[in-house]
Amino acid sequence: MTGPDAAGPGGPVLGIVGRSGSGKTTLITALLERFTGQGLLVSTVKHTHHAVDLDQPGKDSFRHREAGAHEVMLVGDARWALLHERRSRPAAGGPGQDELAEVLRRLAPVDLVLVEGFARTLGPRIEVVREAIASGAGKTPLWPDDPGVEAVASDVRPAGFGRSWLPLDDPGAIAGWIVQRFGLDIGRPCAMRDSNELPH
Repeated sequence: MTGPDAAGPGGPVLGIVGRSGSGKTTLITALLERFTGQGLLVSTVKHTHHAVDLDQPGKDSFRHREAGAHEVMLVGDARWALLHERRSRPAAGGPGQDELAEVLRRLAPVDLVLVEGFARTLGPRIEVVREAIASGAGKTPLWPDDPGVEAVASDVRPAGFGRSWLPLDDPGAIAGWIVQRFGLDIGRPCAMRDSNELPH
């Protein structure tokens, strides 16, 4: 999903990108606390290089998967989780934009979707740059070669930077930029607030 305004069926999509250790997760949790405190519904998508498994060997649901189930849904009193087997996916390489688009289609409608870890597969992105990390070998910022990075949240203002610069230690300022960028209406959050419908 590319272009100036990436949006999935669930809502507008914003990528939070940056080198490992830069503080992407810390920023996302701060934004989540702020936005949900204002009544907005926000979902997140996180790419991981580790094997994803919420199941346990020997459990009934694990046996369903071993027997060949395409998807297994675990349903409890407080939440449900859908396990989708990617049996035909090649072992090497991370998820591409087509896979991300498919994942986004499965999300329920919300006011905003924050995506972490898909560096170059979305439209609008904020890059998190921490000076101590960016000065390390192989840790150069992404924004000079990535026009999709519309803003940089950093503890130092880059020299010659022609895009939006956001102070990394001020989540309120970053949230304000996001609200303005996507035209989020704090007074009228997502109408699906109390819906328990599954995404189609």
